[in-house]
Amino acid sequence: MEIGFLLRGAIIGFSIAAPVGPIGVLCIRRTLTEGRASGLVSGLGAATADALYGCIAGFGLTFISNILITQQRWLCLVGGVFLCYLGIKTFLSRPAKQAALVRGNGLLGAYASTFFLTLTNPMTILSFAAIFAGLGIVSARGNYLSAGVLVSGVFAGSALWWLILSGGVGVFRGNFNPHGLRWVNRISGIIITGFGLFAFLSLSR
Repeated sequence: MEIGFLLRGAIIGFSIAAPVGPIGVLCIRRTLTEGRASGLVSGLGAATADALYGCIAGFGLTFISNILITQQRWLCLVGGVFLCYLGIKTFLSRPAKQAALVRGNGLLGAYASTFFLTLTNPMTILSFAAIFAGLGIVSARGNYLSAGVLVSGVFAGSALWWLILSGGVGVFRGNFNPHGLRWVNRISGIIITGFGLFAFLSLSR
């Protein structure tokens, strides 16, 4: 029974993480310019936030989800500002010459930035709530063991996607010279800033 919850949680985590958005662009860019470790840690930040939202949906913490949904305009505003900041910073940054230089604070910052970005996306909790209800997983509520296994599966599925993405993109890192990596930063910066501007536009709807 618990294995079923684990597998369903993994499928949910993987399917929510897989669509390429600002987090995916950040992960790809950091893998190419800073190495696989930075890309993977960035993905794990998003996976942690996914697991946190999985806790809210899986344990039936409706009072928290209601707060997040009612404050989604502020979350969009904060997330949009942060995306624009990251986009401009990425556009102007110079690629690291060696992946080994990305340690300590660099990896912590990569993890924290994607964790924060995922948390400020109100669509994440809505996606989890819809998928949980659609798959009939609401039955896990009230059973803390099942809900815990489900959340573990969400984290594992999301982390698996980021491992595949950072590992796959890392294979091509050696094909980019400093000039090419600089263009990766510029293109990524423009795309990430675009996501931020789109968040602002969504506020007017």
